[in-house]
Amino acid sequence: MLVEMYDRWLTEVWGQGLYAVDEELMHEDLVDHNAVPGQPAGRAGDVWAARQIRTAFPDCRFTRDVAFESGDLVTGRWTMTGTHTGPLEMLGLPPTGRPVTMTGQEIFRAEDGRFVELWHAEDIGSMMRALDLEPPPMMLRLAAKRSARKYKKEQRRS
Repeated sequence: MLVEMYDRWLTEVWGQGLYAVDEELMHEDLVDHNAVPGQPAGRAGDVWAARQIRTAFPDCRFTRDVAFESGDLVTGRWTMTGTHTGPLEMLGLPPTGRPVTMTGQEIFRAEDGRFVELWHAEDIGSMMRALDLEPPPMMLRLAAKRSARKYKKEQRRS
């Protein structure tokens, strides 16, 4: 039953933009353990994230690679393909027109026929490479040095 719920979430909510299906599958107070900055809490956050992706990649297609359940948990891995023709607001990215293939995975915990908790990871690095948005090595070195200085200051304060 949980794999079927996962499939509906992936194909109908994220793949087709049928956001009302989220109301059937997700508890209103869904706990997303990996929410991004600016993401609303609860079920609204899942719809917000799906809208972000569907706006940036309106032709996106999600394919379930694998899913299985055990007790009150279901996990799945997917592959998404799409063309970046809209803005990806959560990352501040204007459209590039480039095709993208990326993967991701979730673990959901269900209670009383709805998902109540979510852990997820997406391969943002692959997406950024597909969009040709990798920072030059020099920029990474400068950012790493800045981060190290900032961390040292924070450590001295504590």
